[in-house]
Amino acid sequence: MGLISGVVEFLFGGGRNVVRETAEVFRENAEAGAQRAQSVQTQSMTQFGAEFAVPRRGMFDRFMDGLNRLPRPALALGTLGLFVSAMVDPLWFSARMQGIALVPEPLWWLLGVIVSFYFGARHQTKVQDLQRDLADTMARAPQVMANIVALDQMRSDGPGVANPTNAPHTIAKAVTPSDNPALEDWKALQRKSD
Repeated sequence: MGLISGVVEFLFGGGRNVVRETAEVFRENAEAGAQRAQSVQTQSMTQFGAEFAVPRRGMFDRFMDGLNRLPRPALALGTLGLFVSAMVDPLWFSARMQGIALVPEPLWWLLGVIVSFYFGARHQTKVQDLQRDLADTMARAPQVMANIVALDQMRSDGPGVANPTNAPHTIAKAVTPSDNPALEDWKALQRKSD
């Protein structure tokens, strides 16, 4: 009996547990791990709460925050709106795109720089001949105007749109009946049923 109590005293005596201490070398104590995880989560949530705590701000600050949140959704919804307008009224859309074709390239650069800086992206500038680009843009102006006139003539609400030509032989051909075997069969069936 003394031997057994000596082994038990050695293993569990003095407020310690050699078996548990040995097992914890190979496997984490689940209870202690859960306490550490809770401590980490509590500290993280406290830090997040401190970061996102906003002191009471005035009407102007709230207005500016709202204004700063508009460009991204406006650009996204505007782009989707362009796709919808291209499907709903292609002629209207084409006329507007012809107007965009007249925008000089340096203005596109400026827009690109503004959008890039607004969204925090880097924009690498290229050195190009400004006069050449302006001359190219102005040289395209007559073609753009001719395209707009042609698009206006294709509108379905204009007079004479349904009549593509006034040639007499085309009109005569259109009003002259032609052979239609299916129609003749249908007419024959109608006569039999009457």
